[in-house]
Amino acid sequence: MEFVPVRVEAYAGYRGEETPRRFFTGGAAFEIEAILDRWYQGGPDPATPVLDYFKVKTADGAIHLLRYERGQGRWSWTGAASRPPS
Repeated sequence: MEFVPVRVEAYAGYRGEETPRRFFTGGAAFEIEAILDRWYQGGPDPATPVLDYFKVKTADGAIHLLRYERGQGRWSWTGAASRPPS
């Protein structure tokens, strides 16, 4: 699975960028309707980055996977995991 950089607007709480609200890729904006799942990877080893993953549903019904690198403040995206029915 390959992640590509994207720009994300996120709710910023006391821990920084906590929850994505919309993201931008390919000249299009995608409004996030729901966060379906959320998990993180990493731990106390400084050589391993802490990554937050978000499985989201956009307003068009598609499912996407976003990733946030906490230490770098970078967001990335894998593309739509599924498309809404036509």
